Amino acid sequence: MSTTFDVSNEEQRAAAISAAKETLGQKRCIVLPTDTVYGIGADAFSPQGVAMLMASKGRSRNMPPPVLIAQIATMDGLARDIPDAARKLAEAFWPGALTLILQAQPSLTWDLGETRGTVALRVPNDDTALELLGATGPLAVSSANRTGQPAATTVDEAIAQLGESVDVYLDGGARGSQDGSATLPSTIVDATGETLRVVRAGAIDIGELRVVVPEIADVEPQAPSQDA
Repeated sequence: MSTTFDVSNEEQRAAAISAAKETLGQKRCIVLPTDTVYGIGADAFSPQGVAMLMASKGRSRNMPPPVLIAQIATMDGLARDIPDAARKLAEAFWPGALTLILQAQPSLTWDLGETRGTVALRVPNDDTALELLGATGPLAVSSANRTGQPAATTVDEAIAQLGESVDVYLDGGARGSQDGSATLPSTIVDATGETLRVVRAGAIDIGELRVVVPEIADVEPQAPSQDA
């Protein structure tokens, strides 16, 4: 049976983090709030946990989940040949709604799906997510919804879609905009080529990115992805 914790309640918060950490250690999934939408998370180094995450969403290995980390320093342990421009973006926008696609360290023993040797990294700007990541290490996190359905902006929406496939739900209140407008996902920048390029428009627009990296390339508008 799934358990829901109100992480805005200080009395529940410590118990919530402990229960989430234990569940992740058992190679099972949790739902956590991020600064964009709710995410379903698994230990990034647990192939079984990541497989359960993708099965819960009804997602194939061809759509590997991003990895959330607690601090910029962790990036060097997970990625190699990081361009200076990517570092500048990380320093400017992390924690925040920016995902960087980088070349993964080849020595890592993980299986996130068909990544083609890359990893998508982000430091979320959410206190609960950062506290959890500090306790667990990197987590594979995708939006808390069934593939093709709207991303969950409340824990109740996540429960309605994922149900008992998730052991622990961390309720941090409603996510995203409060004015009824669409919730924007993180902006994704591919930093694996000679020139950085935006591959998904999101919460950070191209103008903001070009203040830091003027040469970054934009892309044609695409259908929005639902990853956090």
